[in-house]
Amino acid sequence: MASAISHAVAALGLGTIFARPLIPKRVWIIGAVCSILPDFDVIGFRFGIRYGDFWGHRGFTHSMVFAAILATFIAFAGFIPRTLGIGRMALWIYFFVVTASHGFLDAMTNGGLGVAFFSPFDNTRYFLPWRPIVVSPISVTRFFSDRGVAVLQSELLWIWIPAGLLAILMFVLKNVLKRSEETR
Repeated sequence: MASAISHAVAALGLGTIFARPLIPKRVWIIGAVCSILPDFDVIGFRFGIRYGDFWGHRGFTHSMVFAAILATFIAFAGFIPRTLGIGRMALWIYFFVVTASHGFLDAMTNGGLGVAFFSPFDNTRYFLPWRPIVVSPISVTRFFSDRGVAVLQSELLWIWIPAGLLAILMFVLKNVLKRSEETR
């Protein structure tokens, strides 16, 4: 898996696509939480759930169906759109994309069993053809080691920098669009 920190960074970068003035910080925070939430499946190890099982790590909680369910619950049960300056459908898309991004980032790592993108319909685990991200250890103690440093270096290159570039691009694009509207 990519580290929880980098999943949140990716969510914040993706959030710049949906950013509008005066969107409360809670939307950004919830987006970051949505991007991390699929990894809560690791608690299954303590209950005897095996990695490759339906509820195992990178199983159902990493699927597109889970991303849609979570996005639906949060966008339609957790917010009142008039107070946000963004519609429910845009919120749903944002929460879906950041939750789904988790599986895609994990499918770009060089370890694990792959991601069950199509669960519950198909529990087959998939990787993307391009896997440049060093897989993060599940153990917190192993993360704070030389291996964790290698993971963060890899994630800096393949997640943090692209997320930052996306944020800069969206900032520039929105300013250009704003200026062109002002000159009309």
